[in-house]
Amino acid sequence: MTESRLMLLDTASLYFRAFHGLPDTLRSPDGRPVNAVRGLLDFIARLVTDHRPTHLACCWDDAWRPAWRVALLDSYKTHRVDAEAGPDAEEAPDALNAQVPMIRAVLDALGLPIVGVADHEADDVIGSLAAQVAATGAAAVDVVTGDRDLFQLVDDDARVRVIYVGRGISRAELVDRAWVRQSYGIEPGAYVDFSVLRGDPSDGIPGVPGIGVKTAAALLTAHGSLDGILAAASRADGGVAPGVRAKLAAAIDYLAVAGDVVRVVPDLAVPDLDALVLPSAPSDEAEFTRLTTEYGLGGSAERVRKALQHEA
Repeated sequence: MTESRLMLLDTASLYFRAFHGLPDTLRSPDGRPVNAVRGLLDFIARLVTDHRPTHLACCWDDAWRPAWRVALLDSYKTHRVDAEAGPDAEEAPDALNAQVPMIRAVLDALGLPIVGVADHEADDVIGSLAAQVAATGAAAVDVVTGDRDLFQLVDDDARVRVIYVGRGISRAELVDRAWVRQSYGIEPGAYVDFSVLRGDPSDGIPGVPGIGVKTAAALLTAHGSLDGILAAASRADGGVAPGVRAKLAAAIDYLAVAGDVVRVVPDLAVPDLDALVLPSAPSDEAEFTRLTTEYGLGGSAERVRKALQHEA
């Protein structure tokens, strides 16, 4: 019997990568750019072919910068505010924004579930689906993303891994517990605290000034968690160097809220596994054919169709 496997796509991460990886000379018959649409379809075809999920969800940013996260940490994604709203908005040109409705239309015609939750990011949708499916043991989970923060979800015992595409789909890395240990010297369960300590400028997470990757990993190895580090740092004999204690003390207000910003939400109302079955053919064949013609999707449409049919 085939093992059930749920693939969770960080959709914006993928179509953003497709847009920048393919030339804008890929256009529809009426001249509109379709490089993000075609690239996303090619990515899905490759991922489905290589990993054979039985279920799949295209997770969506209903809010790319949720108000509740900004209320906790006003620097969160601040550098993205001045451009049009959207994922990675400061770098999302009109040519990409115009393709997002096309992408949704094509995914709908294929019958690939699009899952978003109001005032939450795709990361939260992914976190909730992964946690809830893992809790039932009904399926293994593959999270496809270029976002390192989702390494926090890696759990070998619960059969949750990340297919990390930060270096491209063709160089995708399977991230499990051993990978995280080798790369960062920490357990996956410590990744949120690690990210809080070292920071992530791409998301406006400042980190603790003066504490980098090595120091953050060493502190977590010695004290187990951010709470453990702060408890040790509160005592002169706690084993935390005076200079580090001073840095932590100076950042205490930030440390009180940053974990809730970085940590994905695990308990959103999301669809059950049964609603995410991967179709073996487009659910609306006529509409998919029409969109293929209108957008000039060519070989990309054929490749994703074959992947759904489990053809080589």
